Amino acid sequence: MRSAAFTELVGPEGVSIVDEPTPEPGRGEAVVDVEACAINRHDLWILEGDSAMVDTGDLPFVSGLDVAGVVSAVADDVTDIEPGDRVLLCPNETCGVCRFCREGPENLCEQFSLYHGGLAESAVVAADRLVALPDGVDATTAAALPTAYMTAYHMLRRAEVEAGDLVFVPGVTGGVGVAGVQLAEILGSRTVGTSSSAAKLEEIETLGLDYAVEGTDPDEIRTAVEAIGTPDAVLNHLGGPYTGLGLNLLRRGGRMVVCGRTAGGRSEIDIPDLFLGHKRVIGSTMGTQQDLERLVGLVADGSLSPEIHATYPLEATGEAFAAMQAGDHVGKLVVTN
Repeated sequence: MRSAAFTELVGPEGVSIVDEPTPEPGRGEAVVDVEACAINRHDLWILEGDSAMVDTGDLPFVSGLDVAGVVSAVADDVTDIEPGDRVLLCPNETCGVCRFCREGPENLCEQFSLYHGGLAESAVVAADRLVALPDGVDATTAAALPTAYMTAYHMLRRAEVEAGDLVFVPGVTGGVGVAGVQLAEILGSRTVGTSSSAAKLEEIETLGLDYAVEGTDPDEIRTAVEAIGTPDAVLNHLGGPYTGLGLNLLRRGGRMVVCGRTAGGRSEIDIPDLFLGHKRVIGSTMGTQQDLERLVGLVADGSLSPEIHATYPLEATGEAFAAMQAGDHVGKLVVTN
């Protein structure tokens, strides 16, 4: 089989198409013929050498978390799925024995990690992490869900967002930002989002964004958001200075959920504002398999249509990462077979 492997950690030009043996399932595993695999900033960080989890000694490395396709083989001990089933992978990898694996939620697992290997024609995966795809949910659409939409959905739940709430989403043009806007609209809440691109903001307004703020300067953003209203919640995938900004903008008792550090891994916050305002800052990584199952249901019943910017054949995976690196898109980039 072919895979789009990272053979150098130098950015998009480090992707090569290589031939590998077709995988065989081990105990508790299934082999999926991959029809679609979305790429994420997480993959790009690895490819650029900006991730501690992969170094040159691990090359060639096949990334890709968001796998959708058809089961082609299962291990003898797997009984819940069978060849021919259409499935979507929940990329959470957990130990299965710690307190959080026993009691939930599983994304708090003490040894939590993520699956990699979807940028290929076939992928061997944990069978119990496969979610059935109903008729009417195609593989490309499904592949958009696991990382960006599952993360945003879990953040909205952690932020206890309700109908009528105002949700602040800095960096709204990113994958989690776009997903957050679409899912917040389903919940009946309003969103205010920021971007340096007026054109991208206009595009996201067609997806449900209520208030658009153009700019990146935290002080200017603060003034613009305050003129709109006081956020009940913040979905923060940027980190950096937007963490202090988000906390400052929140209403008394408001909630900010942080899932990333695209704009920086450090931030200064106003401690008195935190405790005197009874505000909450909540860390969040990915979501749960139950979250993903709910998202598949939202797609199946027509409530949600994930935004997909472009698809690329496997041999053009490097081009897909170049497009992500350029940052000119809104929506998911999906590699297909």
